Amino acid sequence: MNAEELLIDERLRRREAINLGLSITGLLGILLVAKRRGLITQIRPIMDSLIWEANFRIGPNLYREVLAAAGE
Repeated sequence: MNAEELLIDERLRRREAINLGLSITGLLGILLVAKRRGLITQIRPIMDSLIWEANFRIGPNLYREVLAAAGE
């Protein structure tokens, strides 16, 4: 395939990627990269929307850590 990046959302495939020695970035990490690149201005509204509208699970500590890393 010769791809530099691959977007997947399956636990089994994520485990396989780790076993192959590939680095993994989750959704929250992708949001942080997007903010650093100026593609989005805030992470909080996106995380809140994911939690309330898509039933995305994130613990309160990780929620705060992501916001701190984003400078929010």
